[in-house]
Amino acid sequence: MNIYMKHNLKIISILLGLFLLAQFVGLLVTSSYIQVDDLPLGIERPEVNEKTSFVPIFIFILIATALVFVLLRFKLFRLWKLWFLLSVFFCLTVSFAAFVTDFIAIILGVILAVWKLFKPNVIIHNLTELFIYGALAAIFAPLLGLYSAIILLILISVYDYIAVCKTKHMVEMAQSQEKAKVFAGLLVPYGKNTAILGGGDIGFPLLFSGVVMTHFGLGLFDWQVYLIPIFSGLGLLYLFLWGDGKKFYPAMPFITVGCLIALGLVFLFT
Repeated sequence: MNIYMKHNLKIISILLGLFLLAQFVGLLVTSSYIQVDDLPLGIERPEVNEKTSFVPIFIFILIATALVFVLLRFKLFRLWKLWFLLSVFFCLTVSFAAFVTDFIAIILGVILAVWKLFKPNVIIHNLTELFIYGALAAIFAPLLGLYSAIILLILISVYDYIAVCKTKHMVEMAQSQEKAKVFAGLLVPYGKNTAILGGGDIGFPLLFSGVVMTHFGLGLFDWQVYLIPIFSGLGLLYLFLWGDGKKFYPAMPFITVGCLIALGLVFLFT
């Protein structure tokens, strides 16, 4: 959930553009499933209380992060790559099934997941990243009430700050993923450097957009639904422009501020 700053304006523009594109693609996917109970691959959403659903989701995130950290710390790269392959296949299949038949979605999911892992290049990597997070938002957004989603954003932001600035284990994880050549998130190489944006920084504002869409009964043709991506992007832009190129930063606090400002505007104009 971190980004390495600071980059030149061209790289900032590319990374921010990819972030916004991932949000818009994710909204397309999420809107296709938000009122649907039957998901591809026989997936069933767990039954949880909307008012407290942030608790099991946050605990799941902590456990998953801990498992990834252990795999990378002990250089169990094969297990990490297997987990990564299955996760990418799962998410791509769910996202593609919003646009094509389940069979075609599975075929595309297999091809692109294998390509991403075994024959990686920056185009395939970022192309698949655009579709991954919509699947997660489509599955989890209906489980969260609005206030649960707000609390979840705040918890994730606090955790992101601690993980990047205090314990620094998120920094170690990002560096280990680069060494393993399997990174969850957007990346833009330039010169001898690489600009990165972690998957959580893409997925959580998209999840929040899905919850806002559900809570206010908004659709893709309602302009208010795009306030969340725009203002979370502005939060990132602030960090991109004012960050120190030699430091790692937690992006979620800035994204969360943008999300909450956007939510206030949605309340005002809806």
